Amino acid sequence: MTQTAIFGPFLAMMVLTLVVWIAMYVRRTGFIRRNRINPQDLAVPGALAQLSPAEVANTSDNFRNLFEIPVLFYALVLYVFVTGQVDAAYVGAAWFFMVFRVLHSAVHCTVNIVMLRFYLYAISSLAVWFMLARACLAQLGL
Repeated sequence: MTQTAIFGPFLAMMVLTLVVWIAMYVRRTGFIRRNRINPQDLAVPGALAQLSPAEVANTSDNFRNLFEIPVLFYALVLYVFVTGQVDAAYVGAAWFFMVFRVLHSAVHCTVNIVMLRFYLYAISSLAVWFMLARACLAQLGL
């Protein structure tokens, strides 16, 4: 397996973040225009969230969420690449994480069934914790 194979899911996560950012931008600006809200009225943090319907707020929340656990994912991918540890298990876990994050974002930005979203989040996170545990054990020589 080539070391660069790990960058497929890495870049796919970045594309997911871009897609959610575009959706957030479109929904926010559309909401502001439709409701003739003066953008300056939104200068206070949280003002837009208080006014926004779920389809606007959920997409914004999902975008923020893509900078939580995924940050650890990005760091782990770079770590295993730099240390030459990329193998099928890491690549598989990375793709697993990415697929479940896509599903999580899809649910969060559309139907927002909270328990389904929670399970998708938890399952995706397990892939990152697996990658972290493996990296730690390798660092310890185990």
